[in-house]
Amino acid sequence: MREIENRIELKLYRQGKILGGCYTGRGQEAIPVGSAILAEKDDWLCPTHRDMGAFLVRGMEPRRIFAQYLGRAAGPTRGRDGNMHMGDLELHLVPIISSIGASVPVAGGIALSLKYRGLPNVVFSYFGDGATSRGDWHEGVNFAAVQKLPVVYLCNNNQYAYSTPLDKQMAVANVADRAAGYGIPAEIVDGNDVIAVHEAARRAVAHARSGHGPYLIECKTFRMTGHSAHDGADYVARSLFEEWSKKDPILMLQKYMVERNWATEVDFKQLHARILAEVDAAAEWAENSPLPDPATMLDGVYE
Repeated sequence: MREIENRIELKLYRQGKILGGCYTGRGQEAIPVGSAILAEKDDWLCPTHRDMGAFLVRGMEPRRIFAQYLGRAAGPTRGRDGNMHMGDLELHLVPIISSIGASVPVAGGIALSLKYRGLPNVVFSYFGDGATSRGDWHEGVNFAAVQKLPVVYLCNNNQYAYSTPLDKQMAVANVADRAAGYGIPAEIVDGNDVIAVHEAARRAVAHARSGHGPYLIECKTFRMTGHSAHDGADYVARSLFEEWSKKDPILMLQKYMVERNWATEVDFKQLHARILAEVDAAAEWAENSPLPDPATMLDGVYE
């Protein structure tokens, strides 16, 4: 996830090959990876623009992701969008809605369908702290709570809703505090600790899958970039970036594994080299793949 997004934002976007906004989840990778890895084949995921890891865990190939961002016909939207508004219903990945809170009622609708058909599956609903200050978030959560729908809510609390800090958008101390108003359980975890995220998600999935209704996990993290590539984040104190860089989720996991003799520094260097080679090949493939045929522009468009 980190290397794909670095290639997208720091190279392709700045070379003018990607148009529009460019959003990444740098420093927040533990959240989608630690949770999405628990999803079974027939579970559903509603990721956001910070959850690239969920797409990878579900099997979306890096070359298709690059093709999407480059507006190529081989991307999930077949060139209809040159950015992160992608999904794949065969992989049970629901396309991103820009107004992130609006995806929460959609997740509830999918969960209602699962419950109606008697299926033992759950929906993973991802969103940021800012989404929880929107009306559609509250309506979606309330509906899921009343209907006891199998939804796992994962709040990627990176401290800023675009440029609005947390204390300027909500009066409670934690997003998790909002769950009590809907009678659903919630917990707070270190969003930079993939093990902690995974353990909390396991509890939440077990709760939802057993018919007890929704469960909210607030993952405390930090956005190690601006809201998007064009945002210099001048409103964020530089000291915060320095502080949170020491809590990098990838470095934390690497340290955890080395301390337990699960891997060595050499293993990680070799792994990184393989990842870079895979990213190089995927980006090259996407750049050389064709743009969509203009004759197909109206295909799949409905009034």
